[in-house]
Amino acid sequence: MTFDEIIPVCMGTKSKNPVAIFRKLTALPFCHIHGPEHHILVGASLLTAYKNAGGDIDLKPALFEMIKRGSNVPGMACGLWGACGAGISSGIFISIITDSGPLTQKPMGLSNLMTSSSLAKIGTIGGPRCCKRDSFLSILSAIDFIKEHFGIEMVKEEIKCEFSPQNSQCIKRRCPFYSL
Repeated sequence: MTFDEIIPVCMGTKSKNPVAIFRKLTALPFCHIHGPEHHILVGASLLTAYKNAGGDIDLKPALFEMIKRGSNVPGMACGLWGACGAGISSGIFISIITDSGPLTQKPMGLSNLMTSSSLAKIGTIGGPRCCKRDSFLSILSAIDFIKEHFGIEMVKEEIKCEFSPQNSQCIKRRCPFYSL
């Protein structure tokens, strides 16, 4: 799977809305209804919106790093590892913007807090899998986290899911984004 198309989409937008950016990325030909590409797309959307909202990062290398790290999170981690890759992607995003590593104190803590916040929202709803739902939950969690911890405000929109007809495992009314 190649992710060459992510960089131009992200570099070509001035949007501060990570959900809108995520939707552009999920429209790319390599993106499926479910799959490990979401482990990259959540973080790429957040990095781009964060930069456009005033975050101090060099976006292009940050996106390359997101692709590298997110590609290491395997598909089906949600059910087999107990940690959804979309939630992990939100933690990778924080790790990248804070230059976190295994020996950093505060940045590593923030990365883990971000991941745990996303996973708590995902876990509250439960399964079966829905990469779009879990991506939306992770993005919304990160928007709030960034505002609280970094004082940067990205655009937060009300989400209505357009992916339900493509998802045979859709939980319909149990999903906070389901719309008829």
